[in-house]
Amino acid sequence: MPLVEGRRVVVRDELLARAVDECRGLIARRFPGDAERGAAAVLLDDGEVLTGSSPDFGNAGASLCHEVEPCCAAFRLNRKIVASVCLHRAEDGRHLVLSPCGICRERLADHGPDVLVAVPGPSDPTELRWVSLREALPHYWLAGAFPDEAPDWR
Repeated sequence: MPLVEGRRVVVRDELLARAVDECRGLIARRFPGDAERGAAAVLLDDGEVLTGSSPDFGNAGASLCHEVEPCCAAFRLNRKIVASVCLHRAEDGRHLVLSPCGICRERLADHGPDVLVAVPGPSDPTELRWVSLREALPHYWLAGAFPDEAPDWR
């Protein structure tokens, strides 16, 4: 079930919902109880969902974003990421939506400006909204400085 038609990404709502469900499911299975923990999920161009989380390292400087594991797996599988979500379960059990950090936006940028990323709602951090990476990163540095290296961002 390819999700990329030519250069256009076509992502159905039920696939986005499945990515969110699998992200929540990983948090619940891997970290039972009410501890604050997080995870990420990416949706690939073939409809597969990959999830991941980050260990707690003794040295905080060695920490990783939750998205790293599924991003590396997508590379290993030679698949394009079409959507990404990162959630953090708070002590009260709510799942907060974490917008991709700067380095994760850079990692996702290699998959193009149409990658959908989950961001929190304007007044509720548990409300999940999908925006394109282009919307989340309107002034992508590579496109301005080296447009030939980022033709999809023009």
